Amino acid sequence: MLSPVSRTLVLDLDGTIVDSVPDLAAALNRLMATRGLAAFTEAETMAMVGDGVARLLERAFAARDRAADAGALADYAADYGAHYAVASRLYPGVAETLAALAADRWRLAVCTNKPEAPARALLDALGIGGRFAAVCGGDSFPTRKPDPAHLLGTLQRAGGTPDLAVMAGDHGNDMAAARGAGVPGIFASWGYGPPAAGAAASAIARRFTDLPALASGLLGPCRPTR
Repeated sequence: MLSPVSRTLVLDLDGTIVDSVPDLAAALNRLMATRGLAAFTEAETMAMVGDGVARLLERAFAARDRAADAGALADYAADYGAHYAVASRLYPGVAETLAALAADRWRLAVCTNKPEAPARALLDALGIGGRFAAVCGGDSFPTRKPDPAHLLGTLQRAGGTPDLAVMAGDHGNDMAAARGAGVPGIFASWGYGPPAAGAAASAIARRFTDLPALASGLLGPCRPTR
């Protein structure tokens, strides 16, 4: 009996699936206030997002001519963990597009530098957590994006293979991980990364709803197997 070979679309989270900067910035500014430091705009926070929480705080404190203190990471994680879905929203068309991809027999996974627990909690809060075969964060493996091992590990957990996978994300780290893993990369131009981050992409998406056609074009139609 013939059955389809499942293709896998691996997605970044912040800036690709979810506009999370409002909550990230709010938690950051509450942390800054407790240290007597000036707040950041959402645009300034956006420019610091993409390499995990530790790097976000490192950049934020450096911008205020300080080094992050020993308790900053734990304080930020606790605050954000209580307020991760206050103002964060799915980008337009996300829920409908994920449903369409699933109906077309795509396996879906998330590969994010956000820690795994808050990533899962945010997806669940926004009603789409059940769509993903795997959700892997920056603390799920010994390495994280741009290291391709993060993407390859996510694929393995999802039950996918690199030869039938596509990575979509808004950051240069996503494109570098895809390139290193030998996986086509789609640059999410609506997200937080600068346009130059898409220079090495296999394709550029203008909106989330572009992803099914672009991903299918990169891999071809779902193939039957015995």
